[in-house]
This record gives sequence, structure tokens and C-alpha cells, in this order.
Amino acid sequence: MTLSPRAKLLLIGALFFLPIAASVIAYNFVHVKPTANYGELLQPPPAVDPQPFVRAPDGAFRFAELSGRWVLVAADDAGCTASCLEKLHTVRQVWLALGREASRVQRVFVASGTGPVHLPDDLAGVIAVAPAPGTSPSAALRDPAHLYLVDPNGNVMMRWPARPDMRRMLNDLQRLLKASQIG
Repeated sequence: MTLSPRAKLLLIGALFFLPIAASVIAYNFVHVKPTANYGELLQPPPAVDPQPFVRAPDGAFRFAELSGRWVLVAADDAGCTASCLEKLHTVRQVWLALGREASRVQRVFVASGTGPVHLPDDLAGVIAVAPAPGTSPSAALRDPAHLYLVDPNGNVMMRWPARPDMRRMLNDLQRLLKASQIG
């Protein structure tokens, strides 16, 4: 079967026109989720507080001490009720699920109030701090409704709900740690 010159010209023209038409249709009618992450990225990411915190029994603590590491931050009342313990156990489970990458992540509990912080033995490794007297930490460090992630440069860059879907939170952390050249 031979094609006429006009048919050949139309086929060649279609080869150039069809990709353009397909892209216009896809742009206008196909809606894709903008991101793959579960946690909410904070834009612009605020810097973590440079102010001192109180850490028993070691005395003073500053987030700058953890420079170069990823930090999961949970905040709640110093008494640490059942919901607080559940939040800290969730952070622990996600941290343990990171496997060998867990050494790149530090866990910090920021207590509000004035009472002493007593965490159960299974939460060993969590740095428990409280604001120094006369100071007020940033909103991210006193928000009990969310869990926060501080990047190795000291920026509060992501947050999850206080009762997150652990699998999706773990996926976020694994993706970040795999892509990260720092920390």
C-alpha cells in the first residue's frame, strides 16, 4: 500500500502535533498529588532555638550540640501523661524501624511546665530538656499537637501529627535520610 504525498505529510505533521496535544490534555485534566511526603514541610523552615535548655542531670543543653544530626522533637507537659508516653513510644518505634540509619537521628523531648521529667526506662536515649527559667521556646518546641523534624543544619523543616501513621512517617524519614548528603 502506498500513501499519497498528502497522506505522508499529514502523518509527519501528526507525529509533531500529537505529543503537544497529549501534554495539553494531561496538564488540564490529569491531577497528580503535588508531593509524596506524609509530613507537612514547613516553608520557610524556621531555625531551631539557640537559647539554652535545662537537661537533668547534665545542666545546660542547646540544640547546637546536635548539629550535623537529624532530630525528632516531641513536646508535652513535664508530667508526661498517657498521651505523651504514647507519642514518645511512637517516636521510639519509628526510630527503631530506621535500623542502621537510626544512628543519624536523635530524639529530644521538650517538657513544658516546671515539674521534673521522668521517662520510663524503655525510652532511654531520649534527651529530655525543659526551657531555662525566664525563656520561652519557639512554637515548634512547645507544640504538643505535632512531632517535628530538625535537619542537621538546625532548621525545623517538617512536622507530623502527634498521633502519626507510623508507616508513612517512617517512609518520610527513610526517603530524607537516603537523599540527604548531610547528617
